[in-house]
Amino acid sequence: MVQKYQSPVRIYKYPFELVMAAYEKRFPTCPQIPVFLGSEVLSEFRSADGAVHVVERSCRLRVEAPRLLRKIAGVEHVVFVQRNVLNWKERTLLIEAHNETFASRVVVKENCSYTVHPENEEWTCFEQSASLDIRSFFGFESALEKIAMKQYTANVKKGKEVIEHYLNELISQGTSHIPRWTPAPVREEEAHSQTRLKDPCFLEVGRSGGAQNPVPETVGADGDKLDADYIERCLGHLTPMQESCLIQLRHWLQETHKGKIPKDEHILRFLRARDFHLDRAREMLCQSLSWRKQHQVDLLLQTWRPPALLEEFYAGGWHYQDIDGRPLYVLRLGHMDTKGLMKAVGEEVLLQHVLSVNEEGQKRCEGNTKQFGRPISSWTCLVDLEGLSLRHLWRPGVKALLRMIEVVEDNYPETLGRLLIVRAPRVFPVLWTLISPFINENTRQKFLIYSGSNYQGPGGLVDYLDKEVIPDFLGGECLCNVPEGGLVPKSLYLTEEDQEHEDQLRQWRETYQSASVHRGAPHEVAVEILERESVITWDFDILRGDVVFSLYHTKQAPKSGPREPGARACGQLTDEGWALDADYSRVEDPLVCREGESIQGSHVTRWPGVYLLQWQMHSPPGHAACSLPGMEDVLTALHSPGPRCKLLYYYEVLASEDFRGSMSSLESCTSRFSQLSAATSSSSSQSHSSSLISR
Repeated sequence: MVQKYQSPVRIYKYPFELVMAAYEKRFPTCPQIPVFLGSEVLSEFRSADGAVHVVERSCRLRVEAPRLLRKIAGVEHVVFVQRNVLNWKERTLLIEAHNETFASRVVVKENCSYTVHPENEEWTCFEQSASLDIRSFFGFESALEKIAMKQYTANVKKGKEVIEHYLNELISQGTSHIPRWTPAPVREEEAHSQTRLKDPCFLEVGRSGGAQNPVPETVGADGDKLDADYIERCLGHLTPMQESCLIQLRHWLQETHKGKIPKDEHILRFLRARDFHLDRAREMLCQSLSWRKQHQVDLLLQTWRPPALLEEFYAGGWHYQDIDGRPLYVLRLGHMDTKGLMKAVGEEVLLQHVLSVNEEGQKRCEGNTKQFGRPISSWTCLVDLEGLSLRHLWRPGVKALLRMIEVVEDNYPETLGRLLIVRAPRVFPVLWTLISPFINENTRQKFLIYSGSNYQGPGGLVDYLDKEVIPDFLGGECLCNVPEGGLVPKSLYLTEEDQEHEDQLRQWRETYQSASVHRGAPHEVAVEILERESVITWDFDILRGDVVFSLYHTKQAPKSGPREPGARACGQLTDEGWALDADYSRVEDPLVCREGESIQGSHVTRWPGVYLLQWQMHSPPGHAACSLPGMEDVLTALHSPGPRCKLLYYYEVLASEDFRGSMSSLESCTSRFSQLSAATSSSSSQSHSSSLISR
């Protein structure tokens, strides 16, 4: 595979003639470039009027490679042939170089140009491109490629420093101006030498600048070029190879993309998301551009108007900036009724709102870049989890969240600079286990998580936010106008007809199993757990009647029980002869659930074995039913007319390895999550469980 390098335009704020004088000081040797061992002139030509000067040199470069590789190659230095065409009239220097050593195995080509700045004739521009094609090299092709590119990019950076060193040396010696070339009279006896300029070789080098010059192939018209100062000022510090990837991808878009060309900072985000792997970044960016066109995302900020209900109950908004100048977005997730919002406006409206937040974030980054005079390409999100509870584990809501994470990760990479999570409750590790696998590793490393009041004081929010902007609800002095959220009234929910029209109700129903509960005939689900500290989560809605929910543990499999870990069996599963605390034990206190309520809960298992989720009809006071009814009671209930309860339920098992892994990832975050982790682990050892009635 051919590796390519393309530099941005590097600008010397000195006239071309002075830069050329500095350039010539590099030869025949240059102590400032240790790998450059020296050079000798192979051929030289000057036109009769002195306008064109052509020099061909042989240059020796020391090989900076492991001793074994040098021994196998049998060389301590390599030879390059460099051909310089200096045109004083047009004020251009064109450089072509190629390797002579190992030319049959490795092909290195380089093109450089020094030209006058198009907008300031007292400045000089430098551009550089190169390609490396390793055809074969004693089985060390990959190693040689890495060494060669590393050494080359190091020399690229050094090259500009060397020119500036010699410019300063010239100025310190009193040479701050060199007159421009002017044509001299041509003597008659030298006139015949002018005919040599008609040779095709010299015709090419003597032409005027512009498209005819062998400028680097990946740079477009002058107005489309990127210069190094602009990159440093507006995009931040990039290595030479990162600059090259940006320029190559940008040029590829200019040649192939028919729509609007993304801004440079947008292109750079995709390169960073793919670790500057050009092909992978190009694929990701192309898919995103297609998505933006399909959904008209470029027009979102002009066309999107959030419904009044969202403006009232969506507890998120922009709030000044963090200590580094990044725009700050505050989200009071614990106060937000995600289930109510989804049932009131639908998942698609919520997604549109999330996309508008991301679009607004990019716009604010551009504004802050101009305001603070330094590149700002990402924002900070402050998430307050006070009030987060098991109701946030409502499965359609979790699925919608995962979908939004996927869309944002695919289309807004590297836009999150930092995520500050405060007041994380004990239930947070369960939610983290569900969502963390879908979050990119680079993104997870930006999370800072605090439990309780650990966000206060040194090491907390004051390390990332100025005291003047810490929201009042977190103990700060700044009034934060973000909506407080709250429960969405059921009267604002979409009707079933509206939901079916949006294809939403059907999707939600596909998530759940339905069950009927008769008096004396409970509905039970058996789950086999092989390892302690696995997590069982449940989510169910009571559609009709009142039920009592319980969770039991038994070491023996019930009839028709599961044969594979995590498998389920339903119906009446327990045997009539089982005795409480002997054959089975209760691990979740009975919970009375009324018609219309929605219940979410979780249980961190203490022992392996079979766990039974049980729903039985709620008995009036004075008619207490036994925990596990016998078979005769069940048969009687099933064949006798009478009231029954109906419910939709969903459960999920989080494997012990995944749960422990999520806890480890939380503890490894730059955070103060240790107290929460310890509390959760302690609760796990005590078979922690809980349920919450959310509606």
